[in-house]
Amino acid sequence: MDSAVMVKHMVLPLIDFPFLFLAGDITQKGYEKKRSKLIGAYLPQPPAANGAAAVRCRLQHSEGAARRMLRTANIGVCDIREAAARERAASTAGNRPLFYFRFGVDQALPQERRTPVTPSSSSRYHRRRSSGSRDERYRSDVHTEAVQAALAKHKERKMAVPMPSKRRSLVVQTSMDAYTPPDTSSGSEDEGSVQGDSQGTPTSSQGSINMEHWISQAIHGSTTSTTSSSSTQSGGSGAAHRLADVMAQTHIENHSAPPDVTTYTSEHSIQVERPQGSTARVAPKYGNAELMETGDGVPVSSRVSAKIQQLVNTLKRPKRPPLREFFVDDFEELLEVQQPDPNQPKPEGAPMLAMRGEQLGVVTNWPPSLEAALQRWGTISPKAPCLTTMDTNGKPLYILTYGKLWTRSMKVAYNILHKLGTKQEPMVRPGDRVALVFPNNDPAAFMVAFYGCLLAEVVPVPIEVPLTRKDAGSQQIGFLLGSCGVTVALTSDACHKGLPKSPTGEIPQFKGWPKLLWFVTESKHLSKPPRDWFPHIKDANNDTAYIEYKTCKDGSVLGVTVTRIAQLTHCQALTQACGYTEAETIVNVLDFKKDVGLWHGILTVRLRQEVICPCASSPEALTVAIRRPTDDSNQPPGRGVLSMHGLTYGVIRVDSEEKLSVLTVQDVGLVMPGAIMCAVKPDGIPQLCRTDEIGELCVCAIATGTSYYGLSGMTKNTFEVFPMTSSGAPISEYPFIRTGLLGFIGPGGLVFVVGKMDGLMVVSGRRHNADDIVATALAVEPMKFVYRGRIAVFSVSVLHDERIVIVAEQRPDSTEEDSFQWMSRVLQAIDSIHQVGVYCLALVPANTLPKTPLGGIHLSETKQLFLEGSLHPCNVLMCPHTCVTNLPKPRQKQPEIGPASVMVGNLVSGKRIAQASGRDLGQIEDNDQARKFLFLSEVLQWRAQTTPDHVLYTLLNCRGTIANSLTCAQLHKRAEKIAVMLMERGHLQDGDHVALVYPPGIDLIAAFYGCLYAGCVPITVRPPHPQNIATTLPTVKMIVEVSRSACLMTTQLICKLLRSREAAAAVDVRTWPPVLDTDDLPKKRPAQIYKPSNPDTLAYLDFSVSTTGMLAGVKMSHAATSAFCRSIKLQCELYPSREVAICLDPYCGLGFVLWCLCSVYSGHQSILIPPSELETNPALWLLAVSQYKVRDTFCSYSVMELCTKGLGSQTESLKGRGLDLSRVRTCVVVAEERPRIALTQSFSKLFKDLGLHPRAVSTSFGCRVNLAICLQGTSGPDPTTVFVDMRALRHDRVRLVERGSPHSLPLMESGKILPGVRIIIANPETKGPLGDSHLGEIWVHSAHNASGYFTIYGDESLQSDHFNSRLSFGDTQTIWARTGYLGFLRRTELTDANGERHDALYVVGALDEAMELRGMRYHPIDIETSVIRAHKSITECAVFTWTNLLVVVVELDGSEQEALDLVPLVTNVVLEEHYLIVGVVVVVDIGVIPINSRGEKQRMHLRDGFLADQLDPIYVAYNM
Repeated sequence: MDSAVMVKHMVLPLIDFPFLFLAGDITQKGYEKKRSKLIGAYLPQPPAANGAAAVRCRLQHSEGAARRMLRTANIGVCDIREAAARERAASTAGNRPLFYFRFGVDQALPQERRTPVTPSSSSRYHRRRSSGSRDERYRSDVHTEAVQAALAKHKERKMAVPMPSKRRSLVVQTSMDAYTPPDTSSGSEDEGSVQGDSQGTPTSSQGSINMEHWISQAIHGSTTSTTSSSSTQSGGSGAAHRLADVMAQTHIENHSAPPDVTTYTSEHSIQVERPQGSTARVAPKYGNAELMETGDGVPVSSRVSAKIQQLVNTLKRPKRPPLREFFVDDFEELLEVQQPDPNQPKPEGAPMLAMRGEQLGVVTNWPPSLEAALQRWGTISPKAPCLTTMDTNGKPLYILTYGKLWTRSMKVAYNILHKLGTKQEPMVRPGDRVALVFPNNDPAAFMVAFYGCLLAEVVPVPIEVPLTRKDAGSQQIGFLLGSCGVTVALTSDACHKGLPKSPTGEIPQFKGWPKLLWFVTESKHLSKPPRDWFPHIKDANNDTAYIEYKTCKDGSVLGVTVTRIAQLTHCQALTQACGYTEAETIVNVLDFKKDVGLWHGILTVRLRQEVICPCASSPEALTVAIRRPTDDSNQPPGRGVLSMHGLTYGVIRVDSEEKLSVLTVQDVGLVMPGAIMCAVKPDGIPQLCRTDEIGELCVCAIATGTSYYGLSGMTKNTFEVFPMTSSGAPISEYPFIRTGLLGFIGPGGLVFVVGKMDGLMVVSGRRHNADDIVATALAVEPMKFVYRGRIAVFSVSVLHDERIVIVAEQRPDSTEEDSFQWMSRVLQAIDSIHQVGVYCLALVPANTLPKTPLGGIHLSETKQLFLEGSLHPCNVLMCPHTCVTNLPKPRQKQPEIGPASVMVGNLVSGKRIAQASGRDLGQIEDNDQARKFLFLSEVLQWRAQTTPDHVLYTLLNCRGTIANSLTCAQLHKRAEKIAVMLMERGHLQDGDHVALVYPPGIDLIAAFYGCLYAGCVPITVRPPHPQNIATTLPTVKMIVEVSRSACLMTTQLICKLLRSREAAAAVDVRTWPPVLDTDDLPKKRPAQIYKPSNPDTLAYLDFSVSTTGMLAGVKMSHAATSAFCRSIKLQCELYPSREVAICLDPYCGLGFVLWCLCSVYSGHQSILIPPSELETNPALWLLAVSQYKVRDTFCSYSVMELCTKGLGSQTESLKGRGLDLSRVRTCVVVAEERPRIALTQSFSKLFKDLGLHPRAVSTSFGCRVNLAICLQGTSGPDPTTVFVDMRALRHDRVRLVERGSPHSLPLMESGKILPGVRIIIANPETKGPLGDSHLGEIWVHSAHNASGYFTIYGDESLQSDHFNSRLSFGDTQTIWARTGYLGFLRRTELTDANGERHDALYVVGALDEAMELRGMRYHPIDIETSVIRAHKSITECAVFTWTNLLVVVVELDGSEQEALDLVPLVTNVVLEEHYLIVGVVVVVDIGVIPINSRGEKQRMHLRDGFLADQLDPIYVAYNM
């Protein structure tokens, strides 16, 4: 029989099997057994009459290769499902044959290669092939030695990598019982044992130490470094624990007071005691700061601070030098641009020439097409075996003869054309596409169906069997089928039965798939064709023969079309290249549906060294090159030892093998017969490479794919490439095809492949191959901690560069400490060998990575899960500090310009001075009767006489009914009785301080006016929380002591609480001042009501804890209090006929003024709603506003947030209850911070349907020195919003940008400036005035400024600086108060009430909250906003700094398994948007971040709790 051609349709990368026998992941013993069975039939027998052909060639496939089955006498196929065919994960599929990383010398290799391996020595020869998993191809002891050598270097300087902290429950959940170990697709059973010698090198005897020795080493912590010992400690977790223990026992003072980057300058910080505990909502679980031992509440010794110190010390070590950094434009903060390394290797060779393969021989009796070949063999030798299927034990299961193949294929063809649809309307016509869905253990059925399609002239699209409706990548396959117009799927009986079924027995439509008719191709289900029917057999032409699917790097699936002529030519070229003759046997362990499909390696007598014939292939170019079988066993294959450093620059440099970082590559043979090959630059125009340059191999031949089905643009870029010379002239008139393989053509026309385009990662301008990284990772003791075949390497783009991510499946029995140590060693090995940092290394539980249909890792899906935070790793190590070298240059502050050159009239360097004022109080004409009185106590007496029954206050309970109310006369009488009580029972003098400890309500108001009537100075204090006395009572005690209160007034209930056992445990109750119970008042009136002698005397003290944890009390004089009330009355147009709803805490700032003072001054009725009541009834405030038809209402951000979250889904039911907000004219959020636009906008949007006008919602702004500077009020233009560039803001500059532009930050105006208030923007350092739209500190001058701090220490410098500052030039006479907030003024196009252009004030943030990092100023809220957006499970976030490390705390709303997903996402988003590297990521439960009553985060309090180990975090990650 002549050698003829048969289908070689097997297609796409089965590069899992670089070696012939990869029979699944099996033990060595099992492997030997399986191997002997499989090839037993072909091993030397006594000489038979027919004589056995000698083995000529053993193909070693690397990345797709020959396709189309070769016509041979018999094709043996072992069961692939078991035996392997694991499609390599898309990215890690590199295309190198036997290339080993070369580290150290290996003189033995050439001799070893030439020694024939007899069956007796073949067990050692094969040991490296024992794990059929795809990663055996990376295995090499020389590589392992190099990695160990690199790690040994690191061992000298132990890396102190702090171990992450995990909550116990998280450790338990990821322990071994929670997971079943992976099935055979994931790793070989004997992976725990040391891998045998893979190269016959002299080093192997030390390399393979026995198991007992290994285990005892691990247990006894020996640190001797052997090739496979795991005990070279990286100083990982063990060191961390030891250091932490040492630090826990000894007071190490060095970190007790870090350089605090959170305050702006020392003279600005308020020197008063820190509160000892939270002033928060039910305070979080931790927080009694009395445990802390330094003055600022920072713990001296804790495990967390020890780890942070350890991290800081590690990060101080010299790293890879950063790139050159610079700025161009004043505003633009430019990222580091990669400057070419002057020493980088450059190609110096001559321009390459295209390499032509041998002529394709012409044989006179070639069949004119594959179908004709099938017809010939099916009729001439019908009994000859065509294909034999083996079971897992190597026993023949089924033999398909050429005769059966011919008759059955005809039957399938007839049924496809005539039995689907009707005669008039057949479902399938010639040229249509049909899917072939066959399992890997049934190649015979597949072969019959494939040829049936060819005979029917329909186009087969072979795909994998969908196992579930959610298979990884299955949706993309469906998209391919849809775009190919597939409506029929051919399948086998067994496969059809195994497909998922709906309850009615139908096969459901898979996600993303078109509706398919499933057609079973078994003969018993088919009709016999009539005798006169015969398929139409034509000569091979340019019609499409079949479509092979290809999965791209991003997971999308393309269909490569192969024409009939290409198919035939390819078979001819392979037959010629391999010198096939008839009656030879091919053994195939590859996926017969894709790529090199049916193997053309022949196996008869014995395996000799020279039978290993690597080939290279790609879906687009089919077989690219193949090494020819040779009869001369002394001729070694081509081999190059290349510098890996050179390869990263795309340059070939031959290196000595002593180096650590070299790569040894073998050739994949010569160019295919009839083809021309060249290498072009991978990026940009296809310019020919030089001879010493790595490029993408391109092929010009008939035997290639012709297009991507239906994608003309992509087809043009891949299948129609015209390589050019350096002068720009094309080298050929015929198009070349990009193979997707990286390589070069070496001496003698040998083709070398060093990687795949898909596996390429370009990091900082250097190219790294995913396979190389995998190989290095696996050389670090892979057996103990991870599964060999289950490792994925890919890159993600963060901050304008690719970052390498490694994800591996961890064995369930490895401990936290082991895994972490392995991870840190992998990082060191990759850093030493590849000179590249790994951005993130994640370990996931066994069997959890998405699989391809053939069991490999689905790379794009893994990457997708990583990026969306759904990977659920059990261990993560991020190394942004070592990887990210392109951060902008730290800012150097420039000295300011001197005053003389700046000031010209009202201009500052060409701009209007940034100053603005509210309406002038003196010029406002109104009939304000209260103006006659200097003191509020007099106003109340006047109202009690003139309008005694007018209701001033109404208090609502949680049901919305009136709990209490006060008229003018009732308030006056109650205040009188309290004044008597203070004088008689308290024995107080005028000027004594009284602490008022009341819940929000009427009692507080009466007690306040009682103090004024008695001449005492009231201080309102939030009462301790009954459920949380330990944290809230110390704050009460501190305010009482700091304010020097002579007496404490409260209700009977709180009296009991203060004397309770719990209170005694929290504070020393014996040191309380006298406590007066106002539930029991005397009946008489005072002899006279106290009248102050001077309006500038003290009216009350306002104490509040700032967000930075400072407790500050300010003094409010009688004159300031009256001016304040008048200003608010004018701004909001408050009259006795008005009603105002107030849902605020009444203890400090504007909240207290609105709750207690304004109604008495203006005469309007205040409807009081305690915010705590909203916890039981979130709709209480809005229902009250609707019921009382209120026009003006005030709330806090926490109230607004409660309504937005709690009522989001109830707007319809509220509408049904008659809730109507259409009368609301102003809804003001009272705050001391930058307006929270997102919250106010979502509130407006949510309640728009209930009549709320979006213009109604606005904010106010106040601070310690002036409790209300801005308030929207009733008249005047609406609040404006501007967008500023966040990057410029970090440099203390304002740059206005368009909405939606990158890095834009929306800022809303903080309401209108109050009457009588003047504002100027000054430079906080130089105190000079600034121009319009310049960022500076807001200074304020007003009659209602506070008159100073009330402190125990009486710190005069602080006093004068904050309350009595003068500008350094310009108007140096006016006395200003410094707010401590950064902001800017901007003149708008709008006009205000006076007809002048309106000046808008934008508040950016508090100076003492801002963080100085890399010389730039960051506001925590900006970073927190980015982080909250990073993942749906992050509900709240707070950031702070510690020793210049940025710490991010996130609250997780989800299962604890999601905690580790957040670490990379948080790190990524802060890098991308803020150019900062996060030092520590802390994941905590909901409600841990302390928030005060105004809805502000207590970040410093959180910091202290974290450093004192009081948070009980779910996970703490220390980024390296």
